[in-house]
Amino acid sequence: MNKATIDQLIINSPYQKPDKYWRYDRESRLFELKDGRRPAGYVVASEKSKAFDDPGIFVEIPLVNMIRPRVDAWRAKGYPGVTGITKRLLEHWCNPEEREFRQFFFCQMEAIETMIWLLEAPEAEKVGLEIPSDGGPFKRVCAKMATGAGKTIVMAMLIAWQVLNKVTYPQDARFSKYIFIVAPGLPVKNRLQVLTPSVADNYYNEFNVVPAGLVEKLGRGPF
Repeated sequence: MNKATIDQLIINSPYQKPDKYWRYDRESRLFELKDGRRPAGYVVASEKSKAFDDPGIFVEIPLVNMIRPRVDAWRAKGYPGVTGITKRLLEHWCNPEEREFRQFFFCQMEAIETMIWLLEAPEAEKVGLEIPSDGGPFKRVCAKMATGAGKTIVMAMLIAWQVLNKVTYPQDARFSKYIFIVAPGLPVKNRLQVLTPSVADNYYNEFNVVPAGLVEKLGRGPF
């Protein structure tokens, strides 16, 4: 049944892949509860828009919608192709017995899994996938996450993944133990000090990002 207003905003668990979403019909301006996951995309104003409540036009992001199911399938197969360190981290992050009250959100896990998939999954997993380049010397990929989704924790996971792999496999050019973080101002820079393992309230310990047996190895990074 289509509705003019949404009477239930929370329809999915933050710890599981979304399986329902509200679809907005921009012609009738009604909402319909649909099964499945909302396609990735964004809304732009209509070409002749003059009203403040213009429903806009939905623009799909094909690249994201192509990657998501491939990462899902790769996850279901047990992350083939990853290094021993990466497999240990993924098992640690997914194990509820090791997480206690620090279970990660689905969006956090999907973000780091996607970064790992792009670098470590077998090339056969990425056939037909082309990520545009800006022409610079480094490949740049972006994980876009909503405000409040826990981006700093994902940054800690990404740093741990890269540094621990580089320390363990120093000849593997896919990994780096040098991390460059850009912050928009001193307040944000100060908040990001939690990404330094040596500070008392670092996120690696606070959110159990690194298994106990790998904590000492993380400290070998150039922090």
